[in-house]
Order: sequence, then structure tokens, then C-alpha cells
Amino acid sequence: MKTNYKTYKYLNANRHLFVFGLLVILGFSGCTKNFEKYNTDQTGIADKDLKIPTLFIPIEQQIFQNYQVAQNLNADAYAGYSCPPQTFGRSLYNMNYVFVDGWDNTAFNQIYTKILGPIKNKLAPLGIKTSLPDFWAIALLLEVEAMDRLTDKFGPAPYSKVGTSLVTTPYDSQQSIYQQMFLQLDTAATNLQTYIAANPGKTPFVNSDVIFGGDYTKWLKFANSLRLRLAMHIVKVDPATAKTEAEKALSATGGLLSAVADDAAIAGSGQNDYYVITASYTDNSMNASIQSYMVGYNDPRIAKYFKPIDPTLAEPGAQYKGQYIGIRIGSDVGAKPAYSGYSVYNFNDTFTSTAPQLIMTAAEVWFLKAEAALRGWTGAGTAQTNYETGIQTSLAQYGVSSGATAYVADGTSKPIAYVDPQNAVNNSPALSTITIKWDETATNEVKLERIITQKWLAMFPEGQEAWTEFRRTGYPKLFPVVNNNSNGTIDTKIQVRRLPYPIDQYKTNAPAIKAGLILLGGLDNGGTRLWWDVDKGNF
Repeated sequence: MKTNYKTYKYLNANRHLFVFGLLVILGFSGCTKNFEKYNTDQTGIADKDLKIPTLFIPIEQQIFQNYQVAQNLNADAYAGYSCPPQTFGRSLYNMNYVFVDGWDNTAFNQIYTKILGPIKNKLAPLGIKTSLPDFWAIALLLEVEAMDRLTDKFGPAPYSKVGTSLVTTPYDSQQSIYQQMFLQLDTAATNLQTYIAANPGKTPFVNSDVIFGGDYTKWLKFANSLRLRLAMHIVKVDPATAKTEAEKALSATGGLLSAVADDAAIAGSGQNDYYVITASYTDNSMNASIQSYMVGYNDPRIAKYFKPIDPTLAEPGAQYKGQYIGIRIGSDVGAKPAYSGYSVYNFNDTFTSTAPQLIMTAAEVWFLKAEAALRGWTGAGTAQTNYETGIQTSLAQYGVSSGATAYVADGTSKPIAYVDPQNAVNNSPALSTITIKWDETATNEVKLERIITQKWLAMFPEGQEAWTEFRRTGYPKLFPVVNNNSNGTIDTKIQVRRLPYPIDQYKTNAPAIKAGLILLGGLDNGGTRLWWDVDKGNF
């Protein structure tokens, strides 16, 4: 993936570095000259040379743009997957709940400048809604995938009115954003169904697509699966709509992602983000939470996900060679190389420089179906079958199917305590006693913890969705931060719920964000819950 990676110097750059991008696409500035510049040259393709197919691959590849600051240093860590082995020269930063505004700015702005902008201001004016409805379907799916990532990080955000004003852009409530996304999925699915029925076997999108290689049948499965994912997000706040949308997905023409060959992943060009931040930057280590579960479960995927302790480094010491040890979020890790020897993502075999980056897997969908069955939704099948198929599909995805039978039948292994070889203050007993083997006699709450825990293990390394599911369900049970410097705005036990809006929104879009905060329903800090993040039981 051709990605504009930033180095350590970038991480300490001025917090206003990315203002221009959002100003021009959302029209927050009155500078017409800048707005016109955006519309003619943001993608690097002159209007006179613009060809519709050339726009899609850059848009697809921007889903993970500036990955380190846009996701790895927030969602991946908050999901219990990763933790950087350094503080980037800061005593206060995201890992101890003091947010770096420049990082949040990137996570917020790039969705508009790199995805919504080209779709709304490059593709839509070309008339493809009517002339190429199949291509427009893909554009809508990319827009939904991107916007879901933004709203599930921040909450209310500009959406329906993006690009319509040169002064200010109103915020939509998160409920409204979800409603719009479901409608966009309706259009996308209908367009794809119509094209497939009329043109069986044709692949006009083949040269414009680094996700499914132009295969519309897989894009349709993705559309249906994305609907099921979004429906599950809102099950606690709007159970009726959740059920309706989920059952629509479960019965949809074209089906769902169901096999490893269906997995949605962005093919790159020697720039896999996990490889770069782990192998090149040495800024990405295993989180203590996922260590607790995978080591405790003797999980056969652990060697695919991570590398064991590096005995060549002084810390934590050669005596730990061959072990998998992560870093607990909020630990006082100091500067490199104090914690550089801990386990890291396996960039030699799995997260190589050319490996595609996963957006959604068939394994995740089987776990979505398991929860749908648990809730009694029509068309979901049985919870146990879906749960076990989800595990088996994930193990097959990583080439360790030989261990599937024993793993699924394991009713004794449990998560283990965390012990930091360097600092006992970071130690913690295991927070969960959940086992792997399905127990039909268990309560729905225990069944859900089992489903979400295995779903979390299967979704690795996609921390955005994993963080969403943790906030929605409370599972898996993750180690809280060791040091919480949020000044009481974030409850250590409840953990972080969202990212605050970038400071520049208050300067360039002040009236809109003022109204947006009313829609948020709380203070603009990491402790305020999103619309779907309801503080009540799962059943």
C-alpha cells in the first residue's frame, strides 16, 4: 500500500499540520481559491486526464492512511492488541489518557480529505450514480466503511452536508449517521444485485480494485456483512432497528462473507502498515491483554500474530527467550530501548511488507451470526455452530487448522495473569475465567463473553472494530491503564470511550461543533459515551 508514513519527527509535529485538508473539503474557510485547488488537484490527477477507474484504488488504499497516528496509537491499543514500547518523547500521551491533538486531528481529517472528498467532489460530479451504478455501489461501500471508522471514534460528525458550504459544515448525530449508512448499504446492495443478475460473470471493476479484484459477488457479501456489523453496534440503543437490519443482512441476496477466500483486505505495494510501524519504526509491541488470553489458551495463532521475546536485547532479558510477553497500556515504558525487547507483531511471516491489510473477515461474520442466534434473530442459525465455525475459520485463515479440534474442545484453559519482568507495579491477575469450549447450559451473558472473546482474538489486528465491540459489550475483559492522567475525565475501570474532537474544529467550525457537542450529550473528552455505547446490560 502506498501510504504517506510519518516518522518520529512527525509525531512531534505541530498540531495544526493537517488543518488545511479539512478546511478545503468541508469548506470551513471562506477561501475560494483553496477550495478550488482541492477540487482540481487533491488526488494528484488533473481534471482533464481524470478517468473514473483511476480514482478507486487511491480511495481504497486511504482507509488505513497515516495508520500509526490514525489508529495504532488509539484504537489498536485501547482494544488490547498493541502498545508502543516508547512515549515518543512525551510524558503525557494517548497511552496514559492524555490525547495528542495532532494524532486525533489526523484520525478525524483524513476521512474527509482522502475518502469522502474524492467520492463527493470527484466521482459524484462525473454522474456515475446513474451512468455506472455498479461503480457507485463500491463508492458507497467505501464511504460507509470509512465513515463508520470516524463516527465510532469521535461520535457526531459532519456527514450529510459535507462539501455544501464554504463557511461551516453542520454535525450529524451518530444516530443519523447510522441511518444514512444503512440507506447507503440499501443502494449499494441493490445496484450490485441488479448488475450481477444482468451481467453474470462480468468484472468491469477488475482494474480499479485492490480489495476484491473486481469481484462483485464478494463486494455484495461485504455489503451484507457490513450491514450485520453495523446492526450489532446499535443493539443496546435501538434493538428494534438492530434486529430489522440484521435479519435483512442474514436473508440478503448474495449472502455473507463465509470463507477465508471472502475476506476483505486491501492489497498493498510494499507498504504494509503493521510492517512499517513494527519492523521499520520499532514502535509496535504486543499488548498485555492479548498475551493474557493467547498464552493462557495455548492459542495456535500466537506464533502467527506475534514474535517471542528478542533475547538479543537487554530488556526484559535473555532468560525470557521463547516466551510471549506484552506491554500493559499506561505503563511507564520510558524511552527506547527499555521495553523494545518485548514481543512484537510477526512481521517476518504474517505482517510482511507486502501483506494485505484486513478490513473484515469471514470469521468475524460467523461470530456476528453467533450473537444474532443468541438474540433469537431469524436466519441466524444456532449460536454454538456459528461460534465453533468462527473459530475454525480463523484458524484456517492463519494455517493452523490442525489444532482446531483440540482448541474448540478445550474447557479448562483460561487467561493468565500478567507479570512484567521489569516492573511489578504493572502486574495484574487475570480478569476473566472464560474458557473456550461452548457450554449450552451457561447464561446468555457468559455465552456472549465467550463469543466476543473469540471474536476479538479472530479480528486481530483490526483494532478499530475490536475497540468498538469492547465498548459495546464490555468483552473481552481488558487490563486497565496503569497510569491514568486524564484528570478524572476517564474512569480507569470503565476505560476510554472515544477520542476528543481536534482543537481546530473549535477554531474553524465553531458554530457546528457547538451544536455537535449537544448531539454528543456530554463533555468533549475520552470518558463520554457514544450514542450506541449504552450503560446497561447486554440482555
